[in-house]
Amino acid sequence: MKRSLLYLACCLLLLGWSGTEAHALTYTTQDSLRVVELLRDGARQPKGANLMLYYGHRLLDVPYVGKTLEVNPVEELVVNLRELDCTTFVETVLALTLTTREGGQKWDDYCQTLTRIRYRSGQMQGYVSRNHYFSQWIESNVGLGLVSERKATPAGNYFPFTAVQRIDVHYMSQHPDLYPMLKDKPDDIARIRRYEEEINGTSVRYIPSRLLGRDRKTLRYVQDGDILALVTSRDGLDISHVGIAEWGTDGKLHLLNASSIQKKVVLDSIPLYDYMMKYDHRLGIRVLEPKKS
Repeated sequence: MKRSLLYLACCLLLLGWSGTEAHALTYTTQDSLRVVELLRDGARQPKGANLMLYYGHRLLDVPYVGKTLEVNPVEELVVNLRELDCTTFVETVLALTLTTREGGQKWDDYCQTLTRIRYRSGQMQGYVSRNHYFSQWIESNVGLGLVSERKATPAGNYFPFTAVQRIDVHYMSQHPDLYPMLKDKPDDIARIRRYEEEINGTSVRYIPSRLLGRDRKTLRYVQDGDILALVTSRDGLDISHVGIAEWGTDGKLHLLNASSIQKKVVLDSIPLYDYMMKYDHRLGIRVLEPKKS
């Protein structure tokens, strides 16, 4: 996957890279050319086009592969459009969308946007700076103005966000041996624990699974192209899966996602309500709107 620095520098110059951190990238030529192709095609879409759905559909059938970011002994920005998991799928689509909305069409533009999305406060400072828990991802990207979290008002009893999650994450700090870049690194484990403690105790509202079978008018807070974070009750975790909202021709809400079950990027044929109700640990969804411009 990795290229020599000389080869990498030449490719980056051809693709519009003006930065100085070529050493911090892991990618293939196929990835970089694909990004530029998608950005050029996206720039041709009519004004008002839903770019989240456009780019999401352009990635349909890309194989699902877990841990595609865990490929280096030290943290680098990994760009891989050939293999995606649920989070990297959402990050890729969001990075393409925001880059296009900001007028960027170069590889450099995309890499800078992806870095802002993936890392704490938009700064890559080692493995620990990655937004490992999705609640951290939400907090960081809301703070940067890249997404906003959809919420209802107290006047309507917060409907449909009638459920509350009190965040209590500790999985990474309690199971560091499951993470090769954390193993035998007590200082990094301690930093992860501090970051966990920063968000622990925070209460957030979400739409419970039982309401996800309602119609589009009732669930007006969920729009095509929104990012959906699936709240979980699993010990030590906050979010178990992420995807993109798409209202189907059947009038039901569906999930566009990198599916570990179907082993590829799909628009689930079954409604999200049915998908959620299959498992007790899937409590509901948090809803995020990408920045408009």
